Amino acid sequence: MKASNYSINTLKEMPADADIISHQLMIRGGLIRKVASGIYNWLPIGLRVLQKIEHIIRQEMNTAGGLEVTMPVVQPAELWQESGRWAQYDEGMLLKFIDRHQREFCLGPTHEEIITDLAKTELNSHRQLPINFYQIQTKFRDETRPRFGVLRAREFIMKDAYSFHIDQESLEHTYRVMHDTYARILDKMQLTFRAVDADTGNIGGSASMEFHVLADSGEDKIAFSTESKYAANIEMAEALSPPNEVTEIEPIQEIATPNARTIEEVSSYLETPTNRLIKTLIVKGRDTPFVALALRGDHQLNPLKAERIGIVSQPLTMATEEEVLSVCGASIGSIGIVSLNLPVIADRSAAAMRNFICGANKNGYHLTNVNWERDTQYTNVYDLRDVAEGDPSPDGLGKIKFTRGIEVGHIFQLGQKYSKKMNAKVLDAKGISRVMTMGCYGMGVSRLVGAVIEQHHDEKGILWPTIIAPFHIVIIPINAHKSDRVNQVTQEVYAQLIANDIEALLDDREGYRPGVKFMDSELLGIPYRLVISERGLEHNIVEITSRKSGDTRSLPVARATEKIIELVKESLNQ
Repeated sequence: MKASNYSINTLKEMPADADIISHQLMIRGGLIRKVASGIYNWLPIGLRVLQKIEHIIRQEMNTAGGLEVTMPVVQPAELWQESGRWAQYDEGMLLKFIDRHQREFCLGPTHEEIITDLAKTELNSHRQLPINFYQIQTKFRDETRPRFGVLRAREFIMKDAYSFHIDQESLEHTYRVMHDTYARILDKMQLTFRAVDADTGNIGGSASMEFHVLADSGEDKIAFSTESKYAANIEMAEALSPPNEVTEIEPIQEIATPNARTIEEVSSYLETPTNRLIKTLIVKGRDTPFVALALRGDHQLNPLKAERIGIVSQPLTMATEEEVLSVCGASIGSIGIVSLNLPVIADRSAAAMRNFICGANKNGYHLTNVNWERDTQYTNVYDLRDVAEGDPSPDGLGKIKFTRGIEVGHIFQLGQKYSKKMNAKVLDAKGISRVMTMGCYGMGVSRLVGAVIEQHHDEKGILWPTIIAPFHIVIIPINAHKSDRVNQVTQEVYAQLIANDIEALLDDREGYRPGVKFMDSELLGIPYRLVISERGLEHNIVEITSRKSGDTRSLPVARATEKIIELVKESLNQ
């Protein structure tokens, strides 16, 4: 490709509204341009990268036995009403509209309903199972606050796959296959990632796993073991029960704590560490108006864990100040678990404590030396909190540490959540009608572009792995318009590389100084740069520079093409 016939739209200045490096470099490099909040045009350079990522995903999905289909972006409300999800998304990711015939539709954020309806009509026998349909297609989610460029966009490209099975055993097999497939895809793109246990969220199902590209800019906090492969989203990481404290029980006392409402304020006033306090949170219940949650003062409530408790409302809803006053006789900040006429759910760490401090259910007062076995009781004990760094790993190996990740993939065991509601059945080997079991496997294609940049960049710009780089090499002739020899060698090398399937960009733009061309090639992250100059040709050499290492070497003109092909193919196989 000749740059004079191509669209290279780099910018010198850093975009003011771009907060993270991938967004900044995608704008500066001319990969994308903003149309509206969370909606972008993909320019030629960016589209080449996007298509290469799609190719890798498509290649691996086909190898894993996936069958590619295309489903509509516009989806009728009836299918979402049939699955029961239409009313769940009155606010949030579902953009609904009415057509000229007054029929309700939405722009598809995901395709469980569409694919289940398709499977219901196309699959009728267990002999057709298992089967795994996938597509690479545009999605739209009406994000409340789109940000970080393509990492949190409203319109994006996603690979979503859906498998259908006669039983759970078959689903679990495909789930493992898809796990391995995702790992191969990310390995090919030279990404450092972790597969972590995750919450199934709005998609549903019995189990799920997220794939996170590790990056400081990641929105998700990941807990992992220092000595094993254990990893989980912090929402799912289990906090183990500590040993019960065995200190001698001290006499309970009521102490005035004026103007101390928060854990930190009480801790400071009493000159006691926060881990010796218990905080009591009042939340709405399912079958009872309110429930009390008791946690150690230095721990944070995990809302998802709390929601899984049968007596706690979904979604988790905190009691208001007025409601707390009515049921506790005290304001938030003075709530305690002694003489509290509510079900009390204690976190494992809180349940193991002795001689702790808690509110006295009396404004401006707290109780010291409170003990479960003497002064109060809990209704039950659950894991309620976020894990903390230094906690023992749930698998018993090592300690918990935190890192941040960008979620680029999520696989689910859906079970029969959609197929049962939508009556998607096949006949089994005995001729009995059976509801199909489903799996779901998503991967953010356009998000991967940003995720790669977050891991692969330096102060000069992007550092693409060769396999997804927009071009393998850029050829920069110096003063070709003044030197017939430079022009001749440039054209010969360029033609030979193209003939050998090396994706070469010939930067023949007129009016651009060599320094500008060098900076553009570095910003765009093209893996190799070949410079052809009159000075070099006087010694019968050309110079090739690795974008990643910065090393420059001289190549004899006669062997330049051969050596470049060797370098590119070697880097493609890394």
